[in-house]
Amino acid sequence: MARGHKQRQRVAVIIPAKDESRRIAATVRSARAIPHVDLVLVVDDGSEDNTQHVAREAGAVVVRHSHNRGKAAAMETGAAVVAMRDAPDRPPRHLLFIDGDLADTAVNTAPLVAPVLDGIADLTIALLPPQPGAGGRGIVVGAARRAIASMTGWTPTQPLSGMRCLTREAFEAATPLARGWGVETGMTIDLLRLGFRVLEVPCELRHRPSGSDLKGQLHRAAQYRDVQLAVSARRARAAASSVRQTVAPRERPGR
Repeated sequence: MARGHKQRQRVAVIIPAKDESRRIAATVRSARAIPHVDLVLVVDDGSEDNTQHVAREAGAVVVRHSHNRGKAAAMETGAAVVAMRDAPDRPPRHLLFIDGDLADTAVNTAPLVAPVLDGIADLTIALLPPQPGAGGRGIVVGAARRAIASMTGWTPTQPLSGMRCLTREAFEAATPLARGWGVETGMTIDLLRLGFRVLEVPCELRHRPSGSDLKGQLHRAAQYRDVQLAVSARRARAAASSVRQTVAPRERPGR
């Protein structure tokens, strides 16, 4: 019975993308080769190049934001479109989120799928090998790692990794997603605190890293800001919940 359920379960790949016309075709073709994947969806988040047309020609279903709304919004749009395409008589597709610049290595996100299909994890996160040309010093990663550990008791290796596979139930539990670059940190905290199982899985992936130039530094500054906003919002939410539990009026005697 379990084996039959596994064979029936399908996976949708969702690729938030902005100005990825050079790499998106290779990413789409590679993602289509992942076992159990029957739908590859590209959410063009306000690109100014031909990302949407190149992705469609490569075999993806494409939806487009008329202007840039950010990664979290693209992920939510993608999940909503997949839900509309899920058949009512079949289990909802698992969701595999990948970056648009993985090119031919996108198929190497396949190891993320099996633990979710097998019921071992509700969310899997890709562990990437060192990326040539990466210019960061680990400040943002360290901040996200410490925040997740302090709020959940689990210490991730790569808390900012955007390659993730999760069940529809887990995705719905994590919404609304944290805005901007805080989406991964917020999702991890939310799901762990709700009791979902999270697992990191090594994947041989290559993408375009942020360098040490001004553009890379500005990107990391935005990441740091968004991670701190996501963490602060969750700390405030946890504190408010604790206060509500503490001051909740007790039942009157005799009631």
